Amino acid sequence: MIDKKRIKIFLNISALGFFLFILWIIYLADTAQSSIFFDFIKMIPYGDKLGHMVLYGILSFLVSLALNFKKLKIGKIYVYYGVLLVFIFAFIEELTQGFYPNRTLDFFDLLADLVGLTLFSLLLRKIENIKNS
Repeated sequence: MIDKKRIKIFLNISALGFFLFILWIIYLADTAQSSIFFDFIKMIPYGDKLGHMVLYGILSFLVSLALNFKKLKIGKIYVYYGVLLVFIFAFIEELTQGFYPNRTLDFFDLLADLVGLTLFSLLLRKIENIKNS
């Protein structure tokens, strides 16, 4: 028997844990500290952009699951609350980079965030359809 309460707790902890991981990565970048993650990303062509896509995509995925696929209708489309929350966070975080001398405000980072959010939204929709069928 699946214990829905335990699954909910697991999803909440996973989303929070991944968010804290991203905050730690942001802190390291803002304070110009080195990290094995940064070294690894530098070895991959377009690694920074791929990192943005994957990190924010996974975060939006986990938050959306934790929120049980809750959606908001914007015009004719439905947007997962988790995706919207992560987009707002990513947008603000990208803007704050203009205040750090060792960071760069980069439109293409935000674009990579959007691509990741979109791809993981499509995955969420597939999973939601399977769950509801």
